[in-house]
Amino acid sequence: MSAKVETLLDGLAFPEGPRWHDGKLWFSDIHGGVVRAVELSGRAELIAEVAEQPSGLGWTTDNKLLVVSMNDRRLLRMDDGALRPYADLSALATGPCNDMVVDAHGRAYVGNFGFDMFAGAERKPAGIVRVDPDGSCALAADGLDFPNGMTITPDGRALIAAESYGNRLTRFDIAEDGTLSGRRAFAELPGVVPDGICFDAEGAVWVAHARANQALRVLDGGRIAQTVSVPEGRAVYACALGGADRRTLFLCTSAVRGPESRDAKQGRIEIARVEVAGAGWP
Repeated sequence: MSAKVETLLDGLAFPEGPRWHDGKLWFSDIHGGVVRAVELSGRAELIAEVAEQPSGLGWTTDNKLLVVSMNDRRLLRMDDGALRPYADLSALATGPCNDMVVDAHGRAYVGNFGFDMFAGAERKPAGIVRVDPDGSCALAADGLDFPNGMTITPDGRALIAAESYGNRLTRFDIAEDGTLSGRRAFAELPGVVPDGICFDAEGAVWVAHARANQALRVLDGGRIAQTVSVPEGRAVYACALGGADRRTLFLCTSAVRGPESRDAKQGRIEIARVEVAGAGWP
């Protein structure tokens, strides 16, 4: 039986990159060009405006907000209430940058499209860029089919990435220096377009299905253990586990995708209660 889903916040353009932090859900409204935070009461606040479209969010070890700026392929850091340049990913990211996960050491892993999707460019593989705490960048992995949502296991020793057009979740080992290796399939998901993902305390990954009104709880090996559905006509683009007990599943949904969502304002943050708490990063 699917968990009951309720709307926490609506009237958004295209919410993505949800992260539970300091008692609030932080998220990017990509085509709205802003980062917002919302409490479980529904009270929302504007955090920042991002001219080149925000996506992945995270925090440094000294609790400074990091924001992916998609179109100019940069990582920004909040200093004294303003977003400032932190890292330039343009030499390594071959398309607009998207989701990101930041580990306990402050290392950021950022995915990208690999091509200009909205301009109708030819589909190409892409890589994951690692940004170290000093702002330096390195290619952490390549040859992925639209690397998107990412999550890190509670022990910090593995990263799982969603390959949206590859219809799979891919697992990497994380070395002490942040290097990724040992690539293998965590889950092959035929027919599923995995977007944002998050990890739970039993080793399962919640997966936002970007072409359906569902979030899926997926076990290592690919078995789908649970499905949470939002109303028909919507798709789920990202998910996060949060709340005081990390058992609230936050879903970023919209009835419209792409730049048209800016005016349609059909985006929502929807929530459901689940049995297994979140774990790891984000």
